[in-house]
Amino acid sequence: MNVIAARSALDAMTDGISAALRTAGDDPSAAVAEVIGRFAADPMLLLGRDCPCRAETYIRHLLHEDAEEGWAVAALVWRPGQMSPVHGHKAWCAVGVHRGILTETFYEPGEPPVPSGIAMRRPGDITFGPARPDAIHRLANLGTETAISIHAYGLPYARFCTDLNRIHAA
Repeated sequence: MNVIAARSALDAMTDGISAALRTAGDDPSAAVAEVIGRFAADPMLLLGRDCPCRAETYIRHLLHEDAEEGWAVAALVWRPGQMSPVHGHKAWCAVGVHRGILTETFYEPGEPPVPSGIAMRRPGDITFGPARPDAIHRLANLGTETAISIHAYGLPYARFCTDLNRIHAA
């Protein structure tokens, strides 16, 4: 019964994302983040899903993809001390924290980028941004427990590693 409820929460979230994308216009990141925020902290969201961590770096696990419409949702699993590179996005993005606490650091463009702000992201918190490689940030798990975040991006999953981020030297 719990696995059915988990699938229902994930299905409801992806159905909501799909609906938001139909009406959101050129930058759907805020509308998609609002949908993710309604489900991100739900303990049933990933029940029955195997989302193991990796010792070396955070890892992505595909949750849903609409390759025809050009978007995908993944769970990112962060062990303590793991962080993304300093980066900007070439596609819109929307993120919600499912478990744990992530620290988001914002940067002003430059070589190297200069830290300009910080935000703590707790379960249910969201963050989002348009396709703007100059909107630079980093996510990090600076806590003592594994964290999981839910990410939706405006491109198919197969392109996450090649076409999603513009990496900056830290």
